[in-house]
Amino acid sequence: MSADGAARYNRAMLPPGFRSSALRVSLVVAAAALAAGMRTAAAQPPPSVDPADLVRQGQQKDLAGQYADARKDFAKALEAADSQRAKSAALRSMAISYAFERNCKAATPYESQLYETLLAQGAFYDAGEVADELARICIDAGSLDEALKWYQVGHTAGLREPKITPARKDLWDFRWEHAQARIAARRGRKADADAHVAEAKKILDRGTNPDQAVFFPYLTGYVALYTGDYKTALADLQRANQNDPFIQCLIAQTYEKLGDKAQATTYYRKALTTSNAHNPPNAYARPLARKKVGNS
Repeated sequence: MSADGAARYNRAMLPPGFRSSALRVSLVVAAAALAAGMRTAAAQPPPSVDPADLVRQGQQKDLAGQYADARKDFAKALEAADSQRAKSAALRSMAISYAFERNCKAATPYESQLYETLLAQGAFYDAGEVADELARICIDAGSLDEALKWYQVGHTAGLREPKITPARKDLWDFRWEHAQARIAARRGRKADADAHVAEAKKILDRGTNPDQAVFFPYLTGYVALYTGDYKTALADLQRANQNDPFIQCLIAQTYEKLGDKAQATTYYRKALTTSNAHNPPNAYARPLARKKVGNS
C-alpha cells in the first residue's frame, strides 16, 4: 500500500468525531506554524540601501544619457539618506541630472533646498557655491534671468562669511563680474560685457587669487564667442583649461563658426572622453557632443 493510501486508511479507521477533532488540531497547528513563519519574516530587517551607491549608479546613468532612470536612483537615495551629507549628495546629483537636459526650472528646487540648509547652518561660503552652481546650470540652459538672480544670491551669501579675508572678498567679486560679463554677452550686450571683463581683470590683477587666472581666458573667449569675434574667441579659449569638456565644446563651437567642421568634430570627440565628472561643465558638454558626433 502506498503512503498516501495508508494515510487515508488510517483516517478512515478513526471514529467520526475523532477524525473531525484530528482535522481541527491539524488546521490549528498549520495556522500556528504559518503565523510563526510570518512573524519570523516580519522580524527580519529589510535589505539595507546605501545612498552613496544609489548616487553613483544614478551618476553613471546620467553620463550614459539615461536621465529618467538616473533620477529614480537619486530619488531612492534621498529617501534612504540617513545623514545631511548623504542628502546633500543626492540633492546636488538630482539638480545636475536636470542640467544634462538643460532644465534650470527642474533643477532649482533641489539646489535651492541645499542652499537654504547651508545658509541656516551659517555655512555662507558653501551656500554661495551652491547658489553659483545653480546659476551655472541656468546660464547653460539659456535661463539668463534665473542665472543672474542666483549668481547675485551666491555673491551675497559668500560675502556674509564671518571675518571674511580680503582675498575671499576678491574671489566673490571676481566671480560676480565674471558671471555678469557672460550673461551680458549672451544677451548681445558687448559694451556691458566688456565693462565687466575689465572689472574682473582689475580684481585678478591684485594677485589675491592666482588660482583664478585660468578662468580669465575662458571669460574673454566666452564673451568673444557670443559677441561674434570668433578669431579672438579661439585664441583665448585655447589658453583656458584644455582638460575641461566645457571649454572643449566652446572651442568646437568656435571652429563651427569659423567653418572648420573637422576641427570642431575633433573637439566634440574630446569632450566625450575627457571627463566622467558629474558636474555642470560635463552636463553641458556631454549631451551637446553626443548630439554632434554620436556615442563613438
